[in-house]
Amino acid sequence: MSLLEATLRAASVLAAFLVLPLLVGQAEHKVMAHMQGRLGPMYAGGFHGWAQLVADGVKFVQKEDITPRAADRWVFRLAPAVALIPYLLAMATIPIHPGVAAVDVPGSLVLVLAATSVGALGTLMAGWASANKYALLGGLRAAAQLVSYELPIVLALASIAMAGGSLSLMALTQAWSPWWLLWQLPGGLVFLVAACAELQRPPFDMPVADAELVMGAWTEYTGLRFAFFLLAEYAGIVVMSLLFAVLWLGGWHGPFEDTLGWLWTLLKGFGVSVLVIWVRVAWPRLREDQLQRLAWLWLVPIALAQLLLTGAGVVMGW
Repeated sequence: MSLLEATLRAASVLAAFLVLPLLVGQAEHKVMAHMQGRLGPMYAGGFHGWAQLVADGVKFVQKEDITPRAADRWVFRLAPAVALIPYLLAMATIPIHPGVAAVDVPGSLVLVLAATSVGALGTLMAGWASANKYALLGGLRAAAQLVSYELPIVLALASIAMAGGSLSLMALTQAWSPWWLLWQLPGGLVFLVAACAELQRPPFDMPVADAELVMGAWTEYTGLRFAFFLLAEYAGIVVMSLLFAVLWLGGWHGPFEDTLGWLWTLLKGFGVSVLVIWVRVAWPRLREDQLQRLAWLWLVPIALAQLLLTGAGVVMGW
């Protein structure tokens, strides 16, 4: 790979990383508004208030950046970057077109798993370093969710890797067939639920429960650092949605995939993102005991059963 090609790939991933999460954020604002019958700002920018998100960004830039006196300053300031940057690395490994990925490595599935797990640690760092009891409780809740829901995600992805015979996202997408929509459906549902929990999305938003913990681990953050946490949440939605689209929905597979493959991948990923937004609106927040019960009594057994089914299917040559 030449230096020019590497630079272009890096610039493309960075542009996607800056644009796609903002599009998902705008979609969330508008989808939630229409589902709840409260349209919100409709005039910024003209059509449907499209520029309101830009106005919010300008507002965050203008806010003062405050670090609490008793906080662990370096950890406090580093936490937003730890929460955000791993999703940039994960996005770079996801193939969006036949033979096209910014970084194509043999074990890209493992790399994505590692990166998304590190992203959740940013919330724990923020809660620990803030010197605030509400932030600390939020960080500990985030750690508990990471421990509980990482296992179902790993098991669901292990089933897909076993079915495709590879740990490469590119190879798994090439091996995909419509039969997987039925054969791997239980694992796909487990992945979606566990991904929402790992991203601390409603109804699994106990670490940032505003009615209980103010804003959880983010309580002491202001300005751009708070905006980075929000951007990390939307970037996580983009990464998990694209990962689901690639592994369970076939990614670029569709009509004229040689030329429109990238469009099919993005449309499928956007559809999954809208589903994640719909879940936020439709379901009430769970309690901590309900959260743990769902993970260990339902998701883990279903994922293990899916893994057993996939193993039997591979041996029998399905």
